[in-house]
Amino acid sequence: MKKTPPVLPGVHTNRRNVLMGGAALGAATLFMPKGLRAQDFPTDQVNTTGLAVTDTTATVGILHSITGTMAISETGSVQAEKLAIAQINAQGGILGRQIDFIQEDGASDWPTFAEKARKLLINDRVPAVMGCWTSASRKAVLPIFEQQNGFLYYPTFYEGLEESPNVIYTGQEATQQIIAGLDWVMREKGAESFYLIGSDYIWPRTSNKIARIHIEKNGKQVVGEDYFPLEHTQFNSTINRIRLQRPDVIYAIVVGGSNVAFYRQLKAAGIDLTREAPTLLTISVTEDEILGIGGDNIEGAYACMKYFQSLDNPNNEAFVAAFKEMWGSDIVIGDVTQAAYLGPWLWKAAVERAGSFDVDKVREASPGIELDTAPEGYVKVHDNHHLWSRTRVGRANAEGQYDVVYETADLIEPNPFPEGYQ
Repeated sequence: MKKTPPVLPGVHTNRRNVLMGGAALGAATLFMPKGLRAQDFPTDQVNTTGLAVTDTTATVGILHSITGTMAISETGSVQAEKLAIAQINAQGGILGRQIDFIQEDGASDWPTFAEKARKLLINDRVPAVMGCWTSASRKAVLPIFEQQNGFLYYPTFYEGLEESPNVIYTGQEATQQIIAGLDWVMREKGAESFYLIGSDYIWPRTSNKIARIHIEKNGKQVVGEDYFPLEHTQFNSTINRIRLQRPDVIYAIVVGGSNVAFYRQLKAAGIDLTREAPTLLTISVTEDEILGIGGDNIEGAYACMKYFQSLDNPNNEAFVAAFKEMWGSDIVIGDVTQAAYLGPWLWKAAVERAGSFDVDKVREASPGIELDTAPEGYVKVHDNHHLWSRTRVGRANAEGQYDVVYETADLIEPNPFPEGYQ
């Protein structure tokens, strides 16, 4: 039995203090202190569209894969969202109401995601959903959210080239991860040649298309490009081609359980990532996947993300402690897990700024919301519904964590439609 999640340091009832990880809001945002009474926000005024909001509760949806090949990646998102919800409830909830949730399993199957999204929005009438991981699942549910005017908090780094009024994207888009990471490896490692490898669906293919354009724009060369179905486990042919081509960089976007086989077979083939060459740069392997891969099998690889569990700041220290207390001391926390944790807090901040749970009002209130107590550091919602955030590069160690070797000095403005990359 897991313990009741702790309230993180910094919880006070006055207006100058907020829950760590919660809404440290900008000057234009109304901060709602602990102890709000629901009767001060009558249901018929804060819920005018028949959503799952009562005098005492507001029920949201959680929609991730807890079975299938993507469970290795998405389980952390579910855990993070439940932690955030529990902490918000401990602080007093939202507009005096406790948050309940209905959890659905997308089962690593895109039609199932669509079916479950339809249930949550039409049958359950939830005012917000925290969910999805792959771009394929997001693309499957997006028409439903737009048709039904639902609101989705999507936590995964992704290829960009999308902007929806019904989605808040709490992960990074291409300019903040793909392009920034390639710039780093070309600058710091002097990389001239790249071998692209990915799982065979929207995100890896589109991301590698963007990567190829950027590599070639910089006068560098792509010497190979391969894709494999989800759940694929035989990578020896590709590894042999990599050895023959001898690229400076293996650019890897393999997802889910396939990562376990890929990195173990890479090591078995004698490709030692702790050496100077080749450099392996991934944008898909977080600490969650390393737990299955094994730190000794990926040691020396680099990842470009915005968050690593090893970040040394007070916000992250408190977040990691709370996460481990709720889910176990052996748990690990990756980039998408942290981005998922932001979703409930950003929703809380927008609802309280709007003074309403109505989706149209929450959407209007969302741009400009700031969190300066997020585990990754300060983030802010852009008008395009993506987050300003820093880019970081980490190097995997044998203990299953990343040592941060680079981070941008400033936040990178999100630009989901970079010119020349569409």
